[in-house]
Amino acid sequence: MSHSFDIPEENPENALSELAAEREAHAGTRARLKLLERTLLHFVPRDLISFLGKASLIDVELGDQIEKTMSVVFTDIRDFTSLSESMTPQQTFDMINSYLSVMNPVISTHHGIIDKYMGDAIMALFPTAADDALTAALSMLARLDEYNAGRERAAYAPIRIGIGVNTGLLMLGVIGGGNRMEGTVISHAVNLASRLQTLTKTYGTPLLISEHTLYSLSEPEKFSVRHLGRVKVAYKTHPESIYEVFNQDAPEVREQKSRTVRKFEEALACYHTRNVARAQPMLDEIVRDNPADIPAKVYLQRCADFMETGVYAGSEEFIGEAAWSREYELGHDVIDDQHQTLMGIIEKLHEAVTTVHDRTTTSALMLTLENNVREHFELEEQLMHDYHYPFAADHIAQHNSYKKFFHKLREEIETHVGDPWYLGFRIKLFLADWLLNHSNRDDRHLSRFLNDRGVLNPR
Repeated sequence: MSHSFDIPEENPENALSELAAEREAHAGTRARLKLLERTLLHFVPRDLISFLGKASLIDVELGDQIEKTMSVVFTDIRDFTSLSESMTPQQTFDMINSYLSVMNPVISTHHGIIDKYMGDAIMALFPTAADDALTAALSMLARLDEYNAGRERAAYAPIRIGIGVNTGLLMLGVIGGGNRMEGTVISHAVNLASRLQTLTKTYGTPLLISEHTLYSLSEPEKFSVRHLGRVKVAYKTHPESIYEVFNQDAPEVREQKSRTVRKFEEALACYHTRNVARAQPMLDEIVRDNPADIPAKVYLQRCADFMETGVYAGSEEFIGEAAWSREYELGHDVIDDQHQTLMGIIEKLHEAVTTVHDRTTTSALMLTLENNVREHFELEEQLMHDYHYPFAADHIAQHNSYKKFFHKLREEIETHVGDPWYLGFRIKLFLADWLLNHSNRDDRHLSRFLNDRGVLNPR
């Protein structure tokens, strides 16, 4: 006897139901993954991932890095400790988040990327143009005025901030170890931006920029700027000039500062060459006419302290600093010889303007300097072209900026507009300082690139 077994057919409705459930589960998983990615991107900006050449955060690995020219902005709330001590922890966090939510869109609007929050401080990167970074900083100050108006209506104390802006090459990458990684930026450019933010407290002004940012601006004439001193970020580095940007000052303060820019910088030229007796009356007049000019008050107090104690405040003086030395050598005989020659001409020009007062000698030196600068820049730019230097555009932009400031200063010198003491100060500021810092930063970076390709010829 044989038996047959009937295998029941699968219920089509059950199969469809299972398939629908599976699809729903997959859709839920994809939605959760997308939500997770969006959440993670609140902690790691998408732009930073893109700079590293990665399509997604999951592709980022320890040690990934890229070098890029950017402007770095540091901002910090003044007297935050005092403010927080008068509030509960919840109120403190509410205040910080309220403030940051106001500043965040200002930075984004000007093509900036918030790299990190550090308590009440913000570090932002501007990869497009120095003008974006400076415009964003001024917009932050303007937005702060509006924000403080709201705080005043709510009977809260106003918030004050300090902002430092610097422009230069930096390394952006991933650091860490074990189970913890984070994206960060590392370079002298970052350190200087942070230092500038700190110096806003010293000088009593909300916004400071470096000489590198000033020289990187496509339209510097749009901004109200005056020289405010120099700073050494590290002991062995050459001093770097810092500038106050006062567009966002109260109208009457801004107008008065604009009228006295030349007098203020002449006073600083005297102070930084230790002619304090001459600087003091000029600063006294500026402060008397504009009591809200805090940086002028700072320097006036420094003058008074020096006259009383003989102690000079600051390491920014211009005495015997602009000479060429072996520490500036890059390892390329021709470039090093050209740098040394340029510094020698600048020193002779400084002497001719401040001591000799001979127009014929001054004009001849200016022409010699112009020809040597052109020859030097052409050599570097040819090397960059021949060996495909990836930062050639930024480097050449610095050359063009130098030419622009050079021609402006040449016109002042040849028409003898200004005190010889002041013109000598500007020669060291715009010609010697620029060359030394440019060679120590940009040219040294170029030399390392060329050395990797066997181009340099060490002595």
